[in-house]
Amino acid sequence: MLRLSTRLPSTSAAISRATFRQAARCNSSVSSSPVNLAPGSNDSSSAEDATASVLSDMKDATIISSTTGNKATWLQALAERKKQLQAGKVIDSYSYKTPQKPVIQEKTRSESFTFLALNLKEDEQLTDFYASASGRIRMGQIFQDLDALAGRIAYRHVSPSLPVIVTASVDRIYMLKRVEQLERKNIILSGSVVWTGRSSMEILIKASAVEHNVPKDLKEEDVKEEDVFLTASFTFVARNPETHKSFPVNKLLPISEKEWVDFRRAESHNAAKKLMATKETLLKSPPTTEESHLIHKMYVQSNKLESFKDLPKNISFMKDTETNSTSFMQPQYRNRHSYMIFGGYLMRQSFELAYCAAAAFSRSFPRFISLDSTTFKAPVPVGSVLYMNAKIVYTEHIHEADTKPSTEFQSSSSEFDGFLHFDTQPANKLTSDPDNFLNRPGTIVQVKVDTWVRDLNEVEQKPSGCFIYSYFVPRDSVEDDIANPGYSSVIPETYSEMIEFIEGRRRAMDTARYAQQIKSN
Repeated sequence: MLRLSTRLPSTSAAISRATFRQAARCNSSVSSSPVNLAPGSNDSSSAEDATASVLSDMKDATIISSTTGNKATWLQALAERKKQLQAGKVIDSYSYKTPQKPVIQEKTRSESFTFLALNLKEDEQLTDFYASASGRIRMGQIFQDLDALAGRIAYRHVSPSLPVIVTASVDRIYMLKRVEQLERKNIILSGSVVWTGRSSMEILIKASAVEHNVPKDLKEEDVKEEDVFLTASFTFVARNPETHKSFPVNKLLPISEKEWVDFRRAESHNAAKKLMATKETLLKSPPTTEESHLIHKMYVQSNKLESFKDLPKNISFMKDTETNSTSFMQPQYRNRHSYMIFGGYLMRQSFELAYCAAAAFSRSFPRFISLDSTTFKAPVPVGSVLYMNAKIVYTEHIHEADTKPSTEFQSSSSEFDGFLHFDTQPANKLTSDPDNFLNRPGTIVQVKVDTWVRDLNEVEQKPSGCFIYSYFVPRDSVEDDIANPGYSSVIPETYSEMIEFIEGRRRAMDTARYAQQIKSN
C-alpha cells in the first residue's frame, strides 16, 4: 500500500487498476486548491508532481492521468500554448497564469511538513516496483519521489499564493546506511521547509525504514533519527508566471531549538554556496603542489600502459568508461505547469545512466553513497531532446590501515599495482559501523553525468545540468552471481582527464567531511 502525503485510499490487496480508478473517483470530489489541504489530504490534484512520479511506470497512461498533479491534459495545455503564442504571449504555466498578490506571512515548519509512505512490507507488488536488479531499493525511483515530495512541501509553504515553483538545485543527497531486506520494511519519505530567503526555500527530506506500520497522522517528531537512512536537501525558487521575475515567499518561523539549529545551518550552507561560487576553480587556478605530484604520477603510470597488450579487467581508461543516452522528452513526464519536464524524472534518468556506467566499470552491483550539489542550469521542455553523458572520473580504494590494495583477485603480477593505487591520502576510511557501506574494503566510484537539451527548432545544445554520483563497490562480492570485483581503478590519460580526476578527489574529500558533520550532529 502506498500513501502520498499521508495516504491514498487504503486497500488490503496489492495495487491494481481498480484501486486507482477508485482513488480517482474519491479524489475528484475534493477541492483542487492546495491552500486548504491538511497533510493527510487524499486530493491527487494537489499532489504537485508526487502522485505522477510514484505511479508513472506502474500502470498504463489512463490510470496515471487520473491521479497526476496536472490540472490539465497535455492536449489542453498544448492548445492553450498555441493560443497564447498567436497572441504574442509566452506562458510558463497552464495552471498558474495569474498568481494572487503576495501577502507575506510567517509559517512554521509543521505547516509545510508532508510525507509519503511506501508500505512495502504490506504490499508485495509495490515492493516489486521499488526493487532493483540486485534486490535492493531502486534509488532512481526514490530520487524521483524525493523531488516530487519537495515540490508539494514548497507549495504548502507558499500558499495561499500560487507562483511557479521550480527546483533550483539539489544541494546533496546522502545515504547514511544500508537498507536490507526490502520486503520487511516500510519506507517513509518526510520533510519540511527549513529555511527561506526572499523567493527561495531550502527543503530537508529524510528517508526512514521502519518495520512497524506507518501512522496515518504522522508528525515530524515521530520520525526517529535511528530509522533515517538518507537525507536530501533541495532549493526551490518561486517565480511570477506573468512577469517571470522572482516571487516573494512566506517567511519561516522556527519555534524550537532544533528548528533554529536547522535554520542557522541552512543559512550558513547558503552563504557557503555563494562563497564557493566566487572561489577560483581548476579552470582558472593551477592544482596544489600535492595535486601536481599526483598528476605527474598518473602521467607516468598511464604511459607505462602502452607496453601491455591486455590490462586486468578492473583497470579502465577514463575515456573507455563513457556511457551515453539520448531521449525525446514526452509529455507524460511534465511537471504540474505542463510545459517543462519534471526535475525528479531528470534526476532518475541521470542516476540510472550513472549506475549503468558504474556497474559496467566495476562489473558488480554498486551501492549509492551520495549525489553532490547539482544546479539545474536550463529547463528541459516537453518535446525537446535530452542528451546525457556519464563517465567515471575518480576512484578511491578503501582498505585496511597501513596496507595497500593489490591485484589478488585479478592478476598474480605486481606490475599493475601502480595503476591500482596512486598512493594518495584517501578521503574515506574503513569504519566499524556495521550499517555503513565503508565497513569493508572496496572502491568508491565517482560518476559525472553531463546533460544537454536541444529544442527541435534550434541547432545548438544547451547545458542543462551536471550530476555527480558516488557509489561503493565492495572488494569481495556478496552476490552469488557476481565474481569478486577486487579494487577497480580508472586511469586518466590526458591533462583534462587528470584535472577531472583531481576535481573528483576534492569532491570525495568534501563528501567525507559532510559525512563526519552528520555523525557529529
